[in-house]
Amino acid sequence: MYTRTGDKGETSLYGKRRVPKDSPRVEAYGAIDELNSLLGVIASHTKDKSISSPVREIQRMLFVAGADAATDLDSGQDVPRIGGSETLRLEKMTDDLLGHLPRLRNFIIPGGSQTAAYLQLARAVCRRAERRVLTASREEPVNPDLLPFLNRLSSYLFNLSREANRRSRKKEVTWVGIIRDSRRRS
Repeated sequence: MYTRTGDKGETSLYGKRRVPKDSPRVEAYGAIDELNSLLGVIASHTKDKSISSPVREIQRMLFVAGADAATDLDSGQDVPRIGGSETLRLEKMTDDLLGHLPRLRNFIIPGGSQTAAYLQLARAVCRRAERRVLTASREEPVNPDLLPFLNRLSSYLFNLSREANRRSRKKEVTWVGIIRDSRRRS
């Protein structure tokens, strides 16, 4: 399907308002869509239901987040919005994971199993979506619940990556920073 309505670099938000395709709002919901697509790749590649099931649940939440970001707050459109309940759900999901993960004492270099590496990539894309929503919110009103939701989601994806490594018996590679003595010359 094609409409040709975007051929000159504009698109419609939900509710008909036309904006440039590179507007901060479009960048925000585009990053959310990119994250959702990446999670679809992850869910389709893992056979572990303890990973794919919550990823699919998050994808459903992200459809709401994307629609929310694509709709002006005053549009008059009856669109579902992200609220505190989704953020609380992510907190509970994270707490459940932390119940069987070892305490983190160092930074982790992304990697390990393929699923864990993809989940770390998803975490980074989620952080970008969070930044894009923040940028959009500086130009026009967006749902203030989107930022805490995306912030908790990135934390959840980080811990789900750790869980994927634990379940596949892959050791996490920790990062040990190099401390340089400023008095020493090279």
